[in-house]
Amino acid sequence: MSEMKTLPVTQQVELKRPLARTCKNACLVHIYPTGPLSMMGTRHLLEKMQIVLGRGDECDITLLDQSVSRRHAIIHMNVDGYEVTDLESTNGTYVNDTPAHRTPLVDGDYLRVGNCLFRYLAGGNVEVDYHEELYRMAILDPLTSLYNKRYLLDHLDRELARSFRFHRPLSLLMLDIDNFKAINDRLGHLAGDLTLRDLGGCLRAEIRCDELLARFGGEEFAVVLTETNHAEAALVAERVRMAVLNHAFSFEGRRHQVTVSLGVASTSGDEAILPQELIRQADERLYKAKRQGRNCVVAC
Repeated sequence: MSEMKTLPVTQQVELKRPLARTCKNACLVHIYPTGPLSMMGTRHLLEKMQIVLGRGDECDITLLDQSVSRRHAIIHMNVDGYEVTDLESTNGTYVNDTPAHRTPLVDGDYLRVGNCLFRYLAGGNVEVDYHEELYRMAILDPLTSLYNKRYLLDHLDRELARSFRFHRPLSLLMLDIDNFKAINDRLGHLAGDLTLRDLGGCLRAEIRCDELLARFGGEEFAVVLTETNHAEAALVAERVRMAVLNHAFSFEGRRHQVTVSLGVASTSGDEAILPQELIRQADERLYKAKRQGRNCVVAC
């Protein structure tokens, strides 16, 4: 009988794919809230295989906001990039308003952790993207993505000068959410913030691309209507009021109605007028609408 030969045991070696190239230098940019403790504009580099976000000191990214749970969400790095999972937090984790459970992050996505909003950057040149994001933050309201007060004042100054130079009409709408404090008191500040974001989207659908929509501050918004006389602006204001009245606002599956009051001010372009004066006129009519019972337009 011939001697049997023992074959060598072949070891199985697990081949791991390299991490996605887009992971290198990927970061979260804190864009909301905007208060002194928010560290707005802070860049959090995603350099670990897993990163925990929460209010606890032991978290990799600590967020000192009462809407954030102690261990709120976790970000995992895998071969394709990053994915986010909520850790059964109180106020939830969302990627572009979709609840996060092993949800992939794509360059430019918005990540909401409780009341805190981040922009995920993972492009080929993160440094350039980061500075572009800082510029966006300088002219846009981070919560609603509408133009902010600073940009509104610059735009209105330019358009009023053009209106006077060419004797063309221009109108301004100022609108304010009715009883906004009651929404915060009844549903919480997170619901209030989401209502402002939802209202921004509702208003954007009613405004033409050549008109400017901005968040003036708090729950007040402004619309600059170029080449629009007073009567036409009053019709736009009423259309906006009805759109908000009929919009389905909800928070955690609970519907709540939102109404707005509006004031309208205009210039025919026959005389020079400063932005502050036109805003004052529109604001006076806005608060007259409040005194008349809210959910209405005052244009005269």
